Amino acid sequence: MPETQTIRGEGPIRTAVVGVGGYAGAELARLLLAHPRLLATPPVFFGRASEAGLDSSAGGGRVPLEALHPQLGLGGGGRQPEVIAFSWGMVAEAKLDVVFLALPHQASRNAAPEWLERGMRVIDLSGAWRLHHEQHRALYGFEDSDARIAAATQASAVYGCPELHRDRLPGARLVANPGCYATSIILALAPLLRAGLIDVDHGIICDAKSGVSGAGKTPSPNTHFMHAADNLSAYGVFGHRHLGEMLEQLGLGEDQVQFTPHLLPIPRGILSTIYVRLSSRSTADAVEACLRGFYADSPLVRVRAAGDLPEIQHVVRTSYCDIGFALAPDGKRLVVVSCLDNLLKGAAAQAIQNMNLMCGFSEAEGLL
Repeated sequence: MPETQTIRGEGPIRTAVVGVGGYAGAELARLLLAHPRLLATPPVFFGRASEAGLDSSAGGGRVPLEALHPQLGLGGGGRQPEVIAFSWGMVAEAKLDVVFLALPHQASRNAAPEWLERGMRVIDLSGAWRLHHEQHRALYGFEDSDARIAAATQASAVYGCPELHRDRLPGARLVANPGCYATSIILALAPLLRAGLIDVDHGIICDAKSGVSGAGKTPSPNTHFMHAADNLSAYGVFGHRHLGEMLEQLGLGEDQVQFTPHLLPIPRGILSTIYVRLSSRSTADAVEACLRGFYADSPLVRVRAAGDLPEIQHVVRTSYCDIGFALAPDGKRLVVVSCLDNLLKGAAAQAIQNMNLMCGFSEAEGLL
């Protein structure tokens, strides 16, 4: 498919979600079904055979979306959206423009090249295509059946952080949707780093905490209620997969950042507290002006006044990332706090934001 500025100048956009059964898939379905540009062309939902009641070989190739996500059922006797067992025949019939891959990392790594070859644009919510440096990708342990195709696909991927790469998204064929932790920290630090305000050699400490849904829908011993409830635990120290995204997007070295994620006993939301030393004495007004100037044209980032620190309850179930800060009396020590909903601005809402830009729509359309 040739590269264009937007997917279509005129006419409806046809979308699909592959892997709609997960938490992010549910949020994608909810947002797409209500998107004002897609009301005439409802999204197609493809499920995996392992999802409830979906087995094409047994004649059960369609189930209502509400069977997987009861909260998305329609009242008033309306026709229920369906989840379809995946087949390339169904893809051809749907005449899709954009596909959202909400699959496990390796599954998306395997699938994306064929979707691209068949002429569709891909927004991938996994970590399959986020990382351009081999040493960062190594944490995923990807196994590529064709290294040449994988390398070419990787080279074409645009990191889907609109606030950093807005100008590259209209022509992108493959968008790698950022990780949730990475989004919260990149958005907090990018303006300050680009303005040269941070003493990077002093080191940056990123202390981040996320709700349990950040680990995905498949349960594990650490996300089981008996472990997570009434508890707070650190994990992934010196080895979390999102660290590579932060380093690549912010232009930092591993010795300049310490990132430690924690599991909060709440369903959703991320709060990242980031500690930096400034390269020279500054004022709260100057820091605020830097942040506000950088995000002046970013409708989904809300910058707070000095000392007004955001909280998870301010952003949960919204598409915003809220950023606040506090500057020490010495004018050198700065704490930045970034909050977002990991399933929305950290996943599905950011994916819709990317789609809007790819299609030439208003960036926040269907998200506010």
